[in-house]
Amino acid sequence: MAMWSGDGFPSLWKSATELMIRDIFLRPGKIETIEITLSLHNFNKLSPLLGYNVASAAGGADSEGHTWFQHVIGGSMAEKVLEKSRITIIGAGAMGRAIIHTLTGSGEIDPGNVVASDPVPEQRELLSERYGVRVSANNKEAMKNADVVVIAVKPQVLPHVMTELNGSIPQNALVFSIVAGMPIKTMRLGFDHEAIIRAMPNTPAQIGEGMTVWTASSAVTESHFAQARTILTAMGKELYVEEEGELDMATAVSGTGPTYVFLLMEALVDAAVHLGFSRRDARELVIQTVEGSVKYAAQSDQHLARMRNLVTSPGGTSAEAIYQLEKGGMRTVLSKAVWAAYQKSRLLGERAEDPLEAPLHIDSEG
Repeated sequence: MAMWSGDGFPSLWKSATELMIRDIFLRPGKIETIEITLSLHNFNKLSPLLGYNVASAAGGADSEGHTWFQHVIGGSMAEKVLEKSRITIIGAGAMGRAIIHTLTGSGEIDPGNVVASDPVPEQRELLSERYGVRVSANNKEAMKNADVVVIAVKPQVLPHVMTELNGSIPQNALVFSIVAGMPIKTMRLGFDHEAIIRAMPNTPAQIGEGMTVWTASSAVTESHFAQARTILTAMGKELYVEEEGELDMATAVSGTGPTYVFLLMEALVDAAVHLGFSRRDARELVIQTVEGSVKYAAQSDQHLARMRNLVTSPGGTSAEAIYQLEKGGMRTVLSKAVWAAYQKSRLLGERAEDPLEAPLHIDSEG
C-alpha cells in the first residue's frame, strides 16, 4: 500500500503530481490501494480528476487545528467515471468507431450505455454486432438522457447537425467534439449549449495509441474534465491546452502527422522494391525500422539531432543519404506541409458556418 500525505496541491490538475497519481490509477496492478491524506476541499478536486469516486474516508484535526481527511481508494472499491454514464456518438465513422472500440474494449463503460447514431444501415448493424452498443438513425432520439454527446462527423456535415440538435442537448451533458477545425464558439452558438470540449485526435487512436490535444469551454466542470480524460486516455495519450488556437497547431503536427509518416513509409517501401526486395519484405523492413526507431527515441532523453548524428558516420551510407535528403529540401518541404495544414485548419474554423462545398486552397508559404 502506498501512502501520500499533505495538502500542497496548488493548481492540482496542472501539476506533475496529477500525472503521477493518474498513472497509478489508470494502470491497475501497479498499486492496489493508495492512501492520500489531504483536505476535503482538495480531495474533492482530486477525486473526479483522477476518474474515481471516494471509496472510504476518515477525518480528524492536527495539532494546528487543520482539518484532514484520509481517503482510501483502490482495487474493486474504486468506481469508474464512465461506468454509469450514458454516451451518445453522433457519426460512427472511423474516429467514432475508435472511441466505441477503445471505451468498450477497456471496460470503461458498459456497451449498453452507448448509443451510436449513423445514417448508414450497414454501419449501424456492424456496430451493434461487433460492440454490443445500441444504434439509431435519429440523432435527437439517440442523445436523449445522454451524459456525454460525442460529435464525430465531418466538418461539412456539422452545420446540419448543429441545426438539427440546436437547443435539444441535455442541459448538464458534455459535448465532446472531434470535428476538425471547428471552434468552440461556433459549436456553442450552433448547439445552443455551453459545456463543450474540442479535441484533435489522430489515426492511431483507433488502436489506443493516439495523441490527442484538447481544450474546453469555461462551462466545463471538473466532472466533465474527468469524463473527457477517461475517453481520451482510452484512445492513447492526451495533452490539455488552455489556448484554443493551439489545436490548429496540433492539427498540423499530431493530427495530420500520421499522413507524413505513412508517406515516408510508402516512399521507403517503393525504394526498397526498386532495389530488388519483394513488396512484402520491403513493407516488413520499413514497418519494423520505423517502429523500432520510434521506441528507441521515446526511451532516450537525447536530442533527435544527436541521435541522428550518432548513426551518421563520416563518409558512410547514412551521410550520403542525408546529403541527398537535404539537397532535395526535405526539411523545407515538410515545414511547408505542416504550415499548409495549420492554415487549412484555421480556414476551416473561419468558414465553419458556411457549407464547405468547394475545396479551400491556401498559400503554403509561411
